[in-house]
Amino acid sequence: MLLAALTLLVGAAQAAQATGYRYWSFWDRDGDTWTYATQGPSTARPSDGDVQGFRFAVSEDSKDAARPRGAAVFEVICARTPARDGEKRVALVIDFGTTADAPSDETPPARRTACARVPADATTAEALASVAKPLRYDTNALLCAIAGYPEQGCGEQVSGAGKPTATEEQAAEKEAAEKKDDSEGGPSVGLVAGIAVVAVLGAAAVWQARRRRNA
Repeated sequence: MLLAALTLLVGAAQAAQATGYRYWSFWDRDGDTWTYATQGPSTARPSDGDVQGFRFAVSEDSKDAARPRGAAVFEVICARTPARDGEKRVALVIDFGTTADAPSDETPPARRTACARVPADATTAEALASVAKPLRYDTNALLCAIAGYPEQGCGEQVSGAGKPTATEEQAAEKEAAEKKDDSEGGPSVGLVAGIAVVAVLGAAAVWQARRRRNA
């Protein structure tokens, strides 16, 4: 009984300290929803009027990756970019993420949007390069930096990473709430786990004492 309880507590503590990866994720806008792109930006070929996004964050995998935040409307982003024959317009949302996900000694730039007007057969990577240089790739063609951010690193593991926010509103609210909670001194995950361990040990001691009396 005691061993099983401690195993559950250890498992919960390990889950809270999960390992993630710090990288740029790539998204397609489908109506009012962001969906994780099924192709990489170097092979995806958007159509005129498409909205695509990039978000820098620490994520365990594509299922829990943080989405780009803020409004993403093609008519707004490309309002001042008229259509031209033989070219297409792609609305891009570039979200550099939060300070919590930033590499050490780096500050994420402000989120930006841009309307890329490129040749009709251009890829997303080409559209991105036209509005957000410099881009940086690794030897496996993984996108490492947009507009020079971050200066170093590319998809590195980050220990103790929690799951990032999954929606635009939650991301903004979470960052504000964390700043407020810091001054209010809420309990940490380690404190809660420690209290739980003490409770389990106490319950086990009571159970063992009762067993001896009944023997």
